[in-house]
Amino acid sequence: MARQIIVDMVTDTICPWCLVGGARLDKAIAALPADVEVLVRQHPFYLDPTLPEAGVVVADMLAEKYGRPPEEMWARVESAAAESGIELNLSQQPRAFPTKKGHTLVRLAAAKGTQHAFGTALIEAYFLNHQQIHDDEVLADLAVGYGFSRDEALSAVRDPRELSITHVEAEGMARQGIRGVPFFVFDGRFALSGAQPEAVFAQAFEAALNPEAPPRA
Repeated sequence: MARQIIVDMVTDTICPWCLVGGARLDKAIAALPADVEVLVRQHPFYLDPTLPEAGVVVADMLAEKYGRPPEEMWARVESAAAESGIELNLSQQPRAFPTKKGHTLVRLAAAKGTQHAFGTALIEAYFLNHQQIHDDEVLADLAVGYGFSRDEALSAVRDPRELSITHVEAEGMARQGIRGVPFFVFDGRFALSGAQPEAVFAQAFEAALNPEAPPRA
């Protein structure tokens, strides 16, 4: 009989550490025994809730916020990505836009059984293929491969009610005390914050599979 683990992953589609953390989670899942089933449920978070609809130039925003050129910050993420086999060049994605529309499609993809796969495809489209995933047409094209018709996806990202539901959920994550992403909760019992090393994810799954075992030193 298959054993199931539920992982709740709080993420944003323009967060580079979420790209890395998601990849490390997936590698840990792939290494689990065949009789272990993992359901990853993605939840929306706004990395920057103040982003204007017109978007921002990421390099300028980071330089203004931290008082130094962004290359140093980018290099740290790019190095971590390389350790997990991801070729990431953050200078190739110059702009960031609000993520409510993309989060809405990810939320709706849960009913289609494609949520984690689509969420992963969305963040990869942004960082690896340099697509602007705030654009309705881009989102619709991406969603077609994950159980949506193109018209259905366009309707969802233009529906004020659906967007409002997503917004409330994203704000709810912040109200729960989550201040940064990625953030992972295993079986509702314990959490990991950040793009932890792959070995840490492996240990988390071991703990989830053996809840009665004493904690490792």
